Amino acid sequence: MTVRRSSLSLLLVRLVRLVRLVRSRHRSPGLAAGLLGGALAAGLGLGSIAVLVTVLWISSPYPDSGPGGALHVAAALWLLAHGVELVRADTLSGVPAPVGVTPLLLLALPVWLLHRAARDAVDGTGEEGAPLVGARTAWAGVVLGYLAVAAAAAGYAAGGALRPSLLGAGVSLPVLVAVAAGAGVWAAYGRPRGPVERVLALLPRGARRLVLGAEGRERVAVAVRAAGAGAAVLAGGGALLVAVSSVWHLGAARGAFLELTEVWSGRFAVLLLCVVLVPNAAVWGAAYAVGPGFVLGTGHVVTPLASDPAPLLPPFPLLAAVPEAGAGGVLNWAAAVVALLGGGAVGMFVGRGAVRPGGRVWSWKRAVGVVGLAGVLCAVGFGVLAGMAGGPLGVGTLARFGPVGWQVGVAVWVWVVGVGMPVGLGLRWWWGRGEVTGAAASVRTPVPLPVPAPAPVPLPGAVPAQASGADAEPYDFEREEGTGTP
Repeated sequence: MTVRRSSLSLLLVRLVRLVRLVRSRHRSPGLAAGLLGGALAAGLGLGSIAVLVTVLWISSPYPDSGPGGALHVAAALWLLAHGVELVRADTLSGVPAPVGVTPLLLLALPVWLLHRAARDAVDGTGEEGAPLVGARTAWAGVVLGYLAVAAAAAGYAAGGALRPSLLGAGVSLPVLVAVAAGAGVWAAYGRPRGPVERVLALLPRGARRLVLGAEGRERVAVAVRAAGAGAAVLAGGGALLVAVSSVWHLGAARGAFLELTEVWSGRFAVLLLCVVLVPNAAVWGAAYAVGPGFVLGTGHVVTPLASDPAPLLPPFPLLAAVPEAGAGGVLNWAAAVVALLGGGAVGMFVGRGAVRPGGRVWSWKRAVGVVGLAGVLCAVGFGVLAGMAGGPLGVGTLARFGPVGWQVGVAVWVWVVGVGMPVGLGLRWWWGRGEVTGAAASVRTPVPLPVPAPAPVPLPGAVPAQASGADAEPYDFEREEGTGTP
């Protein structure tokens, strides 16, 4: 009986595995699974922010609203994390004040949740990596499910103190959701080159020759890695500038922190807000390093060269790190080291990528083109980040707050191309010199075949030599002695 029971269990296990294998090979992603995944991703993001806001509301000793007000604020903050501009209606002047600074750290949460939901909604790949049918269905399901929850949250937040703008809720949020879900589906199918090449085929003819084909894919891969390295160096350098300036103005930052509130729950909320805005401050620092700087209200531009008089700003620890007004000194100009390092990182990656395996080295024109492409990618990406890191915080003086995206993008491109081009060409020559020498030494020189020497011509009257070897006749000394031959 035990043997029969074990055999039956083994048979059932094998049958279940066979059913799962058949379903994984022949079942395409369904719309229902995508809808559920998108709604679940939106619910997780909204729920986590709601829990955090509720905890802060409970710990506050003097709450000015009930639990409904806290939930309205949570829904509004969740929409703000997607780039949706909010409007504050209850102001002292009676004029609605916009709030458009998106915390970049909060933005990472919905993007990650959408990416994971889209990947989970796709079944995978078939034989030999061929994608299964249903990518559009999975993508549409995730997008529709997420937008359904977002529409409900926007309708609920419209009844609170912070109301979402119709333009942001109708344009920026759907675009973000569609792009993040599309990236998740594309990653689930193994990141195929077909969709990317179809988009690149819309470029002009000269640009298509640069990015399409086998060699074009190599150039694009090197440019993407170089642009990512340059952006990472700029962001890290900006964060370092903010940290150094905060330590330099530690007394002012501590005074602003203590001035905002006296209870521990309020101070915890201020500290949490500073942590959430750290990526924004890093982008602001990078914008300061590349030249355009940032705006702290109308008529107040902060750059390394000069800083206009600051308007009356609310006390906040991160704002205490802003350099003082006046002409820039040597310490202010030293911030350009971050821009130099960013351009140098791009040049180093391009110079390393210009030396291909097998001793093949790109021409200088091709290396210059890859540096230009990396500069465009880095400038566009960092310009978008700079635009999202700033925005309005009110009306009048605070209508402009933060870096200007297009100015930062142009400055990043100038620094990347101006510094990355000589660095990339120099490293290409230095690293390619050894590769070319090794490749030239490894080429085999053809050796000529040996030519047989001509046979010796016998002299007149010469006696031919005796045969040697086994056919030679042995010399008879006795016969020579008997004949008396000398």
